[in-house]
Amino acid sequence: MTDATSLAERYIALWNETDPARRRALLAANWGDDATYADPMAQCAGHAEIDALIGAVQGRYPGFNFSLDGAADGHGDHVRFSWALGPASEADMIKGTDFVRVEDGRIRSVTGFLDKLPAAH
Repeated sequence: MTDATSLAERYIALWNETDPARRRALLAANWGDDATYADPMAQCAGHAEIDALIGAVQGRYPGFNFSLDGAADGHGDHVRFSWALGPASEADMIKGTDFVRVEDGRIRSVTGFLDKLPAAH
């Protein structure tokens, strides 16, 4: 059984890591080499593509931080948790829920859903 809270905290730390070398080290430690990530806006596979996606999100939303939104839970090799993203003034501007499959203690796949987006102006 995977520790859902620990996995979710490591996942959030990865998305908040702005130093590319440290981010790649977190990916190598916590994600399978051929891990996949998919949400309504992006699909990627492997450390290089996932790292590029995270860098692009950080570039699009400078000063925003991810945080866990509620408790993570899971069973077997599956983990589910919700997150919030935003600047300090509106920490939950964007919200989502991610479903993670774990293999040999490392993230194998992530399927993400966007639960809240800012209104279009």
